[in-house]
Amino acid sequence: MKARLFLVGMMALLLAACSSAEAGGPPVTVETGIDPDAWALVPAGEFLMGQFEERTPVDYDYEIMVTHVTNAQFAEFLNAALADETIHFNDEKTEILGFYPGDEFHGYRHEERIDAGDWLLYPVTEEGVRLDFDGETFAPKAGYENHPATFVTWFGARAYCEYYEGRLPSGAEWEKAARGTEDARPYPWGFEIERNNANFYASRDPFEEGVGRQGDTTPVGYYNGETYGDYETLDSPSPYGVYDMGGNVWQWTSDVYDKQHYRYMRGGSKGEYEHFLRVWMTNNAAPYYASPSVGFRCARDVDTAE
Repeated sequence: MKARLFLVGMMALLLAACSSAEAGGPPVTVETGIDPDAWALVPAGEFLMGQFEERTPVDYDYEIMVTHVTNAQFAEFLNAALADETIHFNDEKTEILGFYPGDEFHGYRHEERIDAGDWLLYPVTEEGVRLDFDGETFAPKAGYENHPATFVTWFGARAYCEYYEGRLPSGAEWEKAARGTEDARPYPWGFEIERNNANFYASRDPFEEGVGRQGDTTPVGYYNGETYGDYETLDSPSPYGVYDMGGNVWQWTSDVYDKQHYRYMRGGSKGEYEHFLRVWMTNNAAPYYASPSVGFRCARDVDTAE
């Protein structure tokens, strides 16, 4: 599938990512103690948004997932949504598709049509995917159960969130959850970045071994101050206790690139240099794009939370 990715000066790094499974077998499952089913409350109020610190109101409470959606969670979604026919396979069972009502088309130069219809949610047979399919059921590959779900398109991320009565966060919601309201910190955890704050290019975490500086994904919530073997992490949540808001995988948001229909992503990834992890940095891609360095998390209104 041809997809256009517009990463600020770093497209080659994102597309070149590979997995440790390809380089010598799956990783050992590492439990971080951070619950992928947990949500963090972000109260209403202004925050300083963007590189130029513009006061931006978010005048409602909302919740956001404490971690990325994991492979285990996404496999559970696929199994449930296929069973109740919310989503479906293509004829060859190589892709999972779902209905999207389409974007309004204006006829701008270079504008891409995103019409109503079935769109790619997840490429089942793409090399490097982290889910196994036995013809009946999806399951995460061994060792990757609590790693971020990757190769999920924007359509797939949206479908997951809506299936569980949530939504993709807007760029403002995502950035407020990452930055907080007390200061204009460039990183979710503060003003400086160390190699063991997050998973980024050449950060030298154990999951780079045998893979290279582009690295592999790390388990969600991995950078929580715990020591894994001889690797000591720094506790690196956002002010609201949200993990992995910098690095690991880019995160889809609901924001649409004006006049072209690409979707914005936030947070940087395992394949980017540290400055791409700053909270105001953005990336964008076509909504049918799928990558080993792109994942997502969901937001939801407080009145719909359990």
